[in-house]
Amino acid sequence: MLLDARCLALLAVLPLQGCGTLYVAQAAAGQWHVMAARRPIAAVVADPATPPALRSQLEYVRAAREFASHALALPDNASYRAYVALDRDFVVWNVVAAPEFSVVPRTWCFPIAGCVAYRGYFSERRARNYALTLESRGFDVSVGGVAAYSTLGRFADPVLSTMLDYGDAQTAAVIFHELAHQVVYVAGDSAFNEAFAVTVEQEGLTRWLAVQGRPEALAAWRRRRTVQAQAAALFAARREELRRLYASPLAPQAMRDAKRLAMRALAADLRALELQSGVPSGYGRWIEAGINNAELASVATYFGCVPGFERLLASVDHDLPRFYAAVKALAAQSAAARRSAVCTSPSAAE
Repeated sequence: MLLDARCLALLAVLPLQGCGTLYVAQAAAGQWHVMAARRPIAAVVADPATPPALRSQLEYVRAAREFASHALALPDNASYRAYVALDRDFVVWNVVAAPEFSVVPRTWCFPIAGCVAYRGYFSERRARNYALTLESRGFDVSVGGVAAYSTLGRFADPVLSTMLDYGDAQTAAVIFHELAHQVVYVAGDSAFNEAFAVTVEQEGLTRWLAVQGRPEALAAWRRRRTVQAQAAALFAARREELRRLYASPLAPQAMRDAKRLAMRALAADLRALELQSGVPSGYGRWIEAGINNAELASVATYFGCVPGFERLLASVDHDLPRFYAAVKALAAQSAAARRSAVCTSPSAAE
């Protein structure tokens, strides 16, 4: 599951209200270090010291980046045309939190980016320390590593070594996803923004693998995509069940017991899906540790409104420029109107 932290770059140059000085400082420093380490991909590929495997990966990235602009109508700018080698597994760690008896995530608000349902740190230690603070206040919390993030085109975002670790096809998917945020972004509506980007990512990767003439890779991608949608539906069903539970008059301990049973049932459903399909759901770590409200909220943020966006894309015969125009029109409407148009369940975009 890919999470981004587009607000972090903005923290480096914009004054914040209601955010701690230390948080601003770590965000500014982390963003500066990433930007300062950029090298043009063309230069890295031409460098005799570049390992052959990395050169091959970056040549693939260059081709996917050109495809994004010329075949997917995504922005043709300096983003993802430079490379940064990081000395860690993730560029950012995102913290997501939700109250013990709520499926609605806590949000944090920033200039331009608006309110988002996660808070990002360039240090895993700082992310986990903040998560512990939230847990001490009674929140369900999830900490997840992030391979890439977008600054909405305000900086020339680079390709990161953390992106390459996921393999060629997934690297292309990340680029399509992050560039989509530069096409449409509604401040304060994470569910709308992420579902739109996921839809573009999936459509883009389907086309990219087809053009490459890789039928086996395309078939494998479609199997993973099907399982991903089925897993998201399982999360959505349990989230709605818990939303009703939390609105009931049950005593706290009884509600806590019912919550535990629902989370165990969700884990069992996900294991059964993996066994039946032979495809990992991607939620193995959560299943082992025990799923919580923050993780339910994360899945809803990224996938809750995807079916609605897919219907909208089909309604314009998968014409991406027309799709973007239609989404931009929705973005100009009220939050209620957007949710009514593309979110398929009452809790999908809370």
